[in-house]
Amino acid sequence: MATAPLLHVNQLKMHFDAGRKKTVKAVDGVTFHIYEGETFGLVGESGCGKSTLGRVLMRLYHPTAGKITYRGTDLHDVSEKDHFTLNRKLQMIFQDPYASLNPRLTVREIIMEPMEIHQLYNTHKARLQIADELLESVGLHPAFGSRYPHEFSGGQRQRIGIARALSLHPEFIVADEPISALDVSVQAQVVNLLKRIQKEKGLTFLFIAHDLSMVKHISDRIGVMYLGHMMEITESGALYREPLHPYTKALLSSIPIPDPELEDKRERIILKGELPSPVNPPSGCVFRTRCPEAMPECKESRPMLEEVETGRFVACHLYRKERGPFKEKSKIDV
Repeated sequence: MATAPLLHVNQLKMHFDAGRKKTVKAVDGVTFHIYEGETFGLVGESGCGKSTLGRVLMRLYHPTAGKITYRGTDLHDVSEKDHFTLNRKLQMIFQDPYASLNPRLTVREIIMEPMEIHQLYNTHKARLQIADELLESVGLHPAFGSRYPHEFSGGQRQRIGIARALSLHPEFIVADEPISALDVSVQAQVVNLLKRIQKEKGLTFLFIAHDLSMVKHISDRIGVMYLGHMMEITESGALYREPLHPYTKALLSSIPIPDPELEDKRERIILKGELPSPVNPPSGCVFRTRCPEAMPECKESRPMLEEVETGRFVACHLYRKERGPFKEKSKIDV
C-alpha cells in the first residue's frame, strides 16, 4: 500500500431535510482514509448510512459538512472540466442489478455508453471490441452483448454492471452492497471476480456490505458504522480475531458457524431495542441505548474515534477507561 492515502474523508456529514424542522443525520462526522490498491470494507446494520456515504464519495450528493480529498483534490470543490475528468476515475457498482441497468439498451450498448460520453476510442468499432473484451473479463460470452438486461439472471446482471464500471478504466470503485440481492451460491462468484479484477487492474475498492462473513474475504481493512458514525476501524484479520467495540462484537457474534458444536458453545450477544431514528439520535454515544456495556459517561459525551493500538481506531468510552488516554494526533489521522 502507498504511504499517502488515495482518498481521505474528514468529518463528513450528510444531513437531509425531513420537513417540519426535522433533519435526518444519515452521516454525522465520519473520518477515515483508503490507501491505493486496497479494499476498504464498510459494514453495519441497514440504515446506518453506508450507502449514503458511498453516494457522497461518488458526488451524487453534496455533503452538508466535511471534506473529501482524492489524490489531494477536494472532490466537491472542482471545476466543471475537472469534475468530468474525475468521473472517469471514480465509478460505482450499484446494489440492485435489476434497477441499475437501462432496460431499453442492449448489454453492449450499456457498456459502450460511458465510453461514448467520455469520447474514449476513436471509432464505434473500437468501442464494440472493448465492450466484448469487458464481457469476457467478467465471465460472460461476447455473444450476450446483443441481449437485453431482462434476459439475464441477477448474478449475470451484476457482472454487466461491473463491466460497465470498468469501461472507463477507473482507479477507485464504490461497490454498494453488490452481492446483497444475489443468491448465496452466486455471491462468492461475484466476490472472487472483484478480487481477480482488482489484482489484474490495480483497483481500489470501497466495499459496502452488511454480511461480515463475506466482507472478511475481500477486505484489507474494515470500518464499522452505526447510525451515521464510525465505531471502529482496523485491519480485517484483527477485527475478526479481537473486536474491540461492543457493537462490533455483537455483529460478529451474529455470524453463523458451520460447526454445530462450536455454534452451541459460543456466546451470542443480543442487542436490546431497535435501531434509533437518525432524525433523533441518542445523546452522547449513539450506541448507548443498545450497548450492554453502557456507562453514565456514555450519555454525557460522544466518544471520539481514537487510535488505541497501531492502526486500530475505536470510538468507545469503555475502551478509554480500560486502556487510558490516547494520542491527540490520532483523533483525525485515520
